[in-house]
This record gives sequence, structure tokens and C-alpha cells, in this order.
Amino acid sequence: MSAFLEPQNLILVGVILTLLVCSGFFSSSETALTAASRVRMHAAEKDGDKRATIVSRLINMRERLLGGILLGNNLVNILASVLTTTLFTNIFGDSALALAMATAVMTALILIFAEVLPKTYAISQPDKLALIVSRPISLIVRILGPIVSLVQLIVNGVLRLFGIDTDASAWTAADEIKGAVDLHLQEGGVAKRARDQIYGVLEIGELTVEDVMIHRSSLSMVDLETPNNEVLKEVLASGHSRLPVYSGDSDNVVGVIHVKDLLAALARTGELSGLEVKKLLRDAWFVPETTSVVKQLRAFQSKREHFALVVDEYGALMGVVTLEDILEEIVGDIQDEYDEELEGVSRLKDGGAVVRGDVAIRDLNRAMDWKLPDDEAVTIAGLVIHESQTIPTAGQTFAYHGYRFEILTRERNQIQSLRVRKTFEPDQRKDG
Repeated sequence: MSAFLEPQNLILVGVILTLLVCSGFFSSSETALTAASRVRMHAAEKDGDKRATIVSRLINMRERLLGGILLGNNLVNILASVLTTTLFTNIFGDSALALAMATAVMTALILIFAEVLPKTYAISQPDKLALIVSRPISLIVRILGPIVSLVQLIVNGVLRLFGIDTDASAWTAADEIKGAVDLHLQEGGVAKRARDQIYGVLEIGELTVEDVMIHRSSLSMVDLETPNNEVLKEVLASGHSRLPVYSGDSDNVVGVIHVKDLLAALARTGELSGLEVKKLLRDAWFVPETTSVVKQLRAFQSKREHFALVVDEYGALMGVVTLEDILEEIVGDIQDEYDEELEGVSRLKDGGAVVRGDVAIRDLNRAMDWKLPDDEAVTIAGLVIHESQTIPTAGQTFAYHGYRFEILTRERNQIQSLRVRKTFEPDQRKDG
């Protein structure tokens, strides 16, 4: 005991405790600055908090920040360990027992008081602590900057030897938001409908009208030569307010008939025989299939239109896009009295679904909370055809992307319906 109370040993104890406090400071700072909300820091920065500006700057130079903190933390931990070994050697002599005791005591002290305790405190209130430590950490990072840069240069060089590119990153701000929303959905903090709407806003810039249009195979169209009484029946039976009108060939669209114009003319004449459908037609508006959804939305707003015909590069009719189709990509399905809920999708008790072939993959993903890819195909039938590189027959089954597809019916070269469910079967793609 008398050896412990010697002045030099008491000084060592004081220095060791100071170093442990420094270690705890570095550990808590690392946790606070990496867990701090960038959104809240940005808001505080706009309110004039200079500390928030420093925090934002440190977060944006993450490599130098972590390098500076780790370098400082390792320096104080190693120095504390060396001094502790010296202290126990002074007390118990130069023996294995002194070394073992120094190792055990220092491990416990660093683990509890320099790692777990400060990090637990920091994670409980990261924003508040990040603001407190911002200035001293910024100074330390600046002082240790040259050493950290040298260390980082060595690290990057070693990683490149193993073919690891530290500059490559496919993670975007949109991905970060999606990840946060998905996490809150799992925790019950966000409703699925709200998640879908946020996804819709983030993804709408990636879509073209081809992704959201009603395909021509599902279109209701009117032949110009159809008798007046049949035209009225077809328009009313369609449940739509606007229908394309063609002459001779369905690709030869000569205009668009609006049910409001038809009924107004009928009210004026009082009889069907007096109607001249050709005079009621509005000009058809054709847009390329490659037009972005955002651009088309702006065009709808500027022209005060709700309806456009989509054509391919050869001018052939591909389908129809409406203002409602675009808005549904953001707010979800807009149901009216003529719409069926989840049209073309029948849920099964096993979690799967019987799906009509022309159902859009995006709509199916949203309805079933699935993650089928829609990069190479718009419809569920198109996805199966793309992956199988063939037109399947009824009864065939496939496993792609973690889902099982069973072809139920096929008519000519079109898949009419199929059963889809999640599966653990091996992927049949060549690169799967």
C-alpha cells in the first residue's frame, strides 16, 4: 500500500484517469457524430446555430472525422495501458503477475468507462452531444489531419491491391430515405400507404409514360363507323369519360370523344339519329413512349389536359396515359365507382396471388408489398417472358427473383393469367 501512495505512482494514477476521460470523450464523440440527424443539424444550421454548421461539416468529411477520432482514441488508450503497466510494475515488481493485473484492470476500465458507458450515453442523445463536442473535435481533426491523410492513403492503397474501390458507392439520398422509411414501417412508425406515397415521389423521376400508361390491349376504343346507338352504348359501358376514336385501323386514331360532349349533343338533338360523332371529336394528343412522367405531368398542367395517346418510335399506338395514372404513382390507386379494387389481382390464403398477365409490376408490388424488378418489363407477363426467353404454355412454372410463377392460361401468344407467390426455390436465371 505504501508503494501505491508514492508521489510518482499517484501522478501516474491521475494521468491514467485523465487519459480514460479522454478515451471516453473520443468514444462518445464518435457515436454522437455518426448517429446525429443530418436533417435536424441542417434545420439548426438554418436557425443560425454555428455548432450545427461545424457538425454538418464534420459529417460531410466522414473519413477524416473517423480517422482523427480513432487516431486520438488509440493514442490515449495505448498510453494509458503503458502507464498502467508501469504503475503495477512499480507496486508489484517486474513480474508476470504485474503484467496480468495491469492487462485485466485496463481492459475492464477501458471497456466500461471508455467504451460502453460513453457510447451508451451518446446514443441516447446524439444530437445534443454532437453539438457539445463539435468544436473540440473539429480542432482535433484539423491538428491530426496530415497524419490521418497519410493513414488513409496507405489504407486505400492496400484495399486497391485487393480490388476494392473505396470511391465507388451506389447509395443515394433517395436510397437513404427509402431505407429509413422501411425501417419505420417495420417498427410501426409509418403506415404502408404513407410508405408507398413517399416511394412514389422519390421514384417518379425515373419513370416514363410507358411505365404508367394503359396498354392498348386494355383500351376501350370506338370505331368511327359504328352506328350512333352503339357508340353511346360503348361509351357508357366503358366507364371512362374519354375514348379514342379510330377510322378503319385501330392505329389510325382520328380523335377523342368525351362523354360530356356526346351527352350534350344528345340533349340538343333529342335523338341518336341526329348525332354526328365526327363533329364531336376533340383533337388527339400524341406523346412518345419515352416521355418522362414528370415532363408529361407538366405538359398536362400547361395544356390543361387529362388525356394523351402514347405512340412508339414508328407512330404505332401503344396505349393511353392520363393525369390520374400519373397521380396514382404518388398517392396510390384512386378508386371510383367504375374501378375494381386490385383489378386483375386475386389474393390467395398462402400469401400469393392469381394475377392477370397485363397487370403492371409496379401496381402488383404496391398491392402485395413485393419487390419484383420492373427494369426490363412493365407487366407481370412481360417479366416472365423476358426471364424465360420464351412464351410459356399453360402449366409451366418458373422461379425468378425469389418468386414462383405458374402459368394458368395462355391465349395465342399472350399470357392471360398466372399464379405468383414467394419461394425459396433456386433462381432459374443463368446469372441467378
